[in-house]
Amino acid sequence: MSPARSENDAQRGWIVPIGGAEEKINHPEILRRFVRVAGGEDARIAVIPTASQLEETGPNYVELFESLGAGAATSLPYRTRAETERKDWLDTLERSTAVFYTGGNQLRLSTVLGGTAVATQVRRLNARGVIVGGTSAGAAILPEHMIAYGETGSTPQAGMVSLTPGLGLTNRVMGDQHFRERDRLGRLLSALAYNPFAVGLGLDEDTAAFISPDNILRVQGSGAVTVVDVSKLTYSSVADIAEGKPICMTNVVLHILPHGGSFDLNTREPTQP
Repeated sequence: MSPARSENDAQRGWIVPIGGAEEKINHPEILRRFVRVAGGEDARIAVIPTASQLEETGPNYVELFESLGAGAATSLPYRTRAETERKDWLDTLERSTAVFYTGGNQLRLSTVLGGTAVATQVRRLNARGVIVGGTSAGAAILPEHMIAYGETGSTPQAGMVSLTPGLGLTNRVMGDQHFRERDRLGRLLSALAYNPFAVGLGLDEDTAAFISPDNILRVQGSGAVTVVDVSKLTYSSVADIAEGKPICMTNVVLHILPHGGSFDLNTREPTQP
């Protein structure tokens, strides 16, 4: 799934994947910044809690965003594919300045929303300037390729990870959430070994990558973003080894960027805090 084309030279909106477990009470700086980028008191945020099975997830984020200064927030709790055709909810999306996907199970997001009018509309909204973000499962769904599930561990192995199409807002990155906390370096490397085009983003909990319209990634939060650049990969053994065997990958470049660090997705150049 590819990003929608921008219309009339419109600037694409920000894309904000969050690694999950973002601070919501004491110092909710990630969500506060999301509200600010979305327009502050003029922000109209559509919350999509489809990944979660908890009824209170959507209303909780609505209350939180409004407490952080958003002009309005609305929960759109899509549970079935039939609901993705609801005109009143599509109209709410159309009026939004930001869309936010909550955490939960990313396969619930892809199976309910994939290929629907909602997915198409969110791509078009982002192409014309609307900010789109998500936390945990909501972060995984944002790029063209989504990690559906996989094994833990630091060493990449054949068959370690399964991929599925994501929302398709960008094809420049592929992300993995709860990164350091759940030891997911191996599965991100395995995913990148399949097709070394995208930049890998390992998002720690309470850490976000704010990706601007000019493709500059800026890190916000208490953890770090592990940037895995495979653009200069000279060898990958993934096509020639048996399932479960370690993958040989040479000339992989890795950056650890804490709060204040940035990475240019065009030039592949990092900047320290």
